[in-house]
Formats: sequence, C-alpha cells, structure tokens
Amino acid sequence: MEIVNRVANSGLVTLDLEELYHPGERVVYDLKDNLYMGLILKEKDFREFLKTHDWSQYNGKNVAVTCSEDAIVPTWAYMLLTLHLQPHAHMVVFGSLQDLEEKLYFDAIAQINPDDYRDARVVVKGCSKVPVPTAAYVEVTRLLKPVVQSLMFGEPCSTVPLFKRPKVALSN
Repeated sequence: MEIVNRVANSGLVTLDLEELYHPGERVVYDLKDNLYMGLILKEKDFREFLKTHDWSQYNGKNVAVTCSEDAIVPTWAYMLLTLHLQPHAHMVVFGSLQDLEEKLYFDAIAQINPDDYRDARVVVKGCSKVPVPTAAYVEVTRLLKPVVQSLMFGEPCSTVPLFKRPKVALSN
C-alpha cells in the first residue's frame, strides 16, 4: 500500500510570517536620560548631547524611541533624535519595542505582492520560533483577503478556516 501525502497534494500555499522577521537587534532609546532633573528637556544641553554622542553604536539596530518619565518632551526633540539615529539605525520608531516590532513586520508585509497569492488556498502559518505580533496577522489578512480563494490559519495538516470566497454561479 502506497502512503500518500495528502498535505503535499492539497495545493495549499503556506505563508510563514516568521520568514519576514528582521534579524537586527532591537533597542530602546529612552529620552529620560536627557532630562534635566528628570523633569524637563533643555534645548541647548540636548543639542550639545546630540553633537557629541557616539551614534555609531546604533549601526544596523532597530530603535524604539520613548520617554519613560512623566515629563513634557517637545515633539521637535523626538524629531532631532530621529535625525541623528536614522543614518545609523535600520529602523527608528516612536513608541515601545512592540510598536517597533509591528512596524518592522508592516514594512515587510508591504513588500508582499498580493497577486502572487491570487486564487490560492493560503495557510498563514501559526507557530514560529520568533515573536510575530498579532497585528502582523491582521495586516496580512487584510492584504490577502481580496485575492485569495481561501485563507486559513495554522499548519497545513491542521488548519482553522478563516475565509472562503463564495463560488459565483454561472448565468445562462
């Protein structure tokens, strides 16, 4: 008796979001370290810091910029900081490490050509060795729903059906 691999013969296309993971180091730059007495940002001191700081330590890194102190930080300070980080860092975002991870995935998902999945039966792989934010699954669903025949979640051998395009009745 021949063993038949029904999963391999099913015509399912697997999309593994883990493959979109950017391997660069993730770091937080906390503006609290630039606050005077932990309360305010002095423009002159901040500009001097920006001129003298070794920005090369951020080469290739993914940076989340935030301020963990309950202080009023002017918007221009985040903008200036970004201008100094950007030539070195792979990615700079305002927010948390979670916000950074979502932005990295959103950028990678934006590179997906939906037409590559046109009329396909797609399984979005559920298990991964790296953290994939829920927002990435939502975004890939939004991207693919208009073009796929069906969309499932999980593994090809055990899927959760999410969407199936209705069959269009042929008119005489």
